Amino acid sequence: MICKRFSLNIPTKIKAEFDLNLAKKNILRKEHDNYRKWLRYYLDFCNKYRFDESKKESLPHFIKKLQEKHQSSDQQKQASAAISIYYSLLLPETKNDLTDFNNRVTYKEKLSIKQNQYSDSAQNNNLYRQAISASLPDFSGLNNRVKEDSPNFNNNLSGKDKSVQGNNPKWPVNSVNLKEPDNQEKAKGWNAAFNDLTGLIEIKHYSPKTLRAYTTWVKEFQGFTRNKDINTLSPSDVKGFLEYLAVKRNVSASTQNLAFNSLLFFYRHIIKIDFGDQKSTLRAKRKPYIPVVLSREEVNLILENLPYPFDLVIKLLYGCGLRLFECLNLRINCFNYDAGILTVHDGKGKKDRTVPLPESILPELKAHLERVKKLHEKDLGRGYDGAFMFDSIEKKYKNCAKELIWQWFFPAKQLTTVSDTKEIKRYHLHETHVQAAIRDAVRKAQICKRVKSHTFRHSFATHLLQANYDIRTIQELLGHSDVRTTMIYTHCIKSSTVKEAKSPLDFE
Repeated sequence: MICKRFSLNIPTKIKAEFDLNLAKKNILRKEHDNYRKWLRYYLDFCNKYRFDESKKESLPHFIKKLQEKHQSSDQQKQASAAISIYYSLLLPETKNDLTDFNNRVTYKEKLSIKQNQYSDSAQNNNLYRQAISASLPDFSGLNNRVKEDSPNFNNNLSGKDKSVQGNNPKWPVNSVNLKEPDNQEKAKGWNAAFNDLTGLIEIKHYSPKTLRAYTTWVKEFQGFTRNKDINTLSPSDVKGFLEYLAVKRNVSASTQNLAFNSLLFFYRHIIKIDFGDQKSTLRAKRKPYIPVVLSREEVNLILENLPYPFDLVIKLLYGCGLRLFECLNLRINCFNYDAGILTVHDGKGKKDRTVPLPESILPELKAHLERVKKLHEKDLGRGYDGAFMFDSIEKKYKNCAKELIWQWFFPAKQLTTVSDTKEIKRYHLHETHVQAAIRDAVRKAQICKRVKSHTFRHSFATHLLQANYDIRTIQELLGHSDVRTTMIYTHCIKSSTVKEAKSPLDFE
């Protein structure tokens, strides 16, 4: 597969004529799906990179893209043949053939085309479900487009003189209209906006989770506005959407804030339309949050019920106050055993910080490192292509992915094959595996608290406060930008202040 994002559908009339040409050119029936696939990818490519799909000059750019995606020469030839057939449908001399298409298609051919289109539609749905989560979602605003492009034949076909027509009045039977309907033009506008949103978030080096959250809420907003023309959006649309979330869907305050920030980013940086102050918008009030904190005995009980290497992960979460993704993203070069320091790179907000390593687990960390070294040597012997790297560091340092210092400290159990390049690489331990291990350990320890991976970070900060550590020091260890965020943990401990008024001169 060359594309992991949403692919445009082929208009019904073009698809029908395209299928007929495939049959005329004696192309094997089993290859028809592939030819339609290349046409869909071509239309999607032209839409994304602003090429004219009707111009033959766009084809070399598409083939170059296939080469970048490491498609074979046979696949490139097949794609070129498919697009050439599409071009032939757009030639002036073939427009008349399209006009009297209904007079030339036999009843059997109509039924055959109908079956192929239903099969192709099913294949499209499978491709969409297989797309990666990091990719753009299937936009709700394109529902009208899918309906217009889906096979919709008359149920009363009885002879050669019956026409093959859909319910869409924008595609008249006796004329050719290669211009897409208004709904499709609107969808194109939203589609381009989503592409711009993805590109800007990548430029700003925001996390993939931020991209997923922003695109999800903009998609929800698109559905709420019923695929409204993107140039006519206004602050009142945002107000109506946020009030809908608060009143009709009764979502939490944090969810509303996430939707608000997503639309604020979308309005200001993507479509560049006035967002308004939104002060009059009805929104839920955020309640004070008191984090769940474990006692030291409860932490020990959970650790006793955790298998290796999950117990070591939790010891770093609790012993260093790490977030789960920060812990799993650790590489071998993050540890300085001599100085007893752990360096956290690209934490929340892309910030780095250092925290002290717990001396009590240094032997366990070194023993774990030896296991990682042996696994790395075994991987290299099997033709291993290296660990997954960040940004474009592999272009600067060619062999860094295979070097020991860049290997994950908590590697995944299985190797991963990259679909595009067929490279064999290794990822780090997945978050869901750690979370499942925590749930099992909490259940076995019979602890009646809602324990998650972040609970150990809360416990780290609270226990330091109980030990009379300065709150500024705790702020630096946690990587908080504002001390007010750290002050939430003051609510998790009992007050030990003397209530009776007394002068400092009288202190002993």
